[in-house]
Amino acid sequence: MECKYQLKDGCMRIAMPKEVDHHCAEQLRKEADLLIGAYHIRRLVFDFAETEFMDSSGIGVVIGRCKNMGYGGGEVLAEHLNERIQKIFIVSGLHKMIRVMPKEAEDDPN
Repeated sequence: MECKYQLKDGCMRIAMPKEVDHHCAEQLRKEADLLIGAYHIRRLVFDFAETEFMDSSGIGVVIGRCKNMGYGGGEVLAEHLNERIQKIFIVSGLHKMIRVMPKEAEDDPN
């Protein structure tokens, strides 16, 4: 599992892997926390474009980063959710904690 991180002007975008499960959750948590602290990230975007599966440990990673960002007044967003990931967000309550970008905003290049 290899996550891709993009850093720009206090914003970090995490391209989530195909499967966000217990095998990659700990690495993802450690890397994200390290980068958030080192680069003083104020906006965190989880990009689920490639994600097909996420279990409870993956949900925990997302919730934990959301809480950590909230303590410092940061913002957390999610984008490119397919149907399966949308259902996971609703069932787990993530949609109440994290702003999900609407499809129209995702496709708008501006």
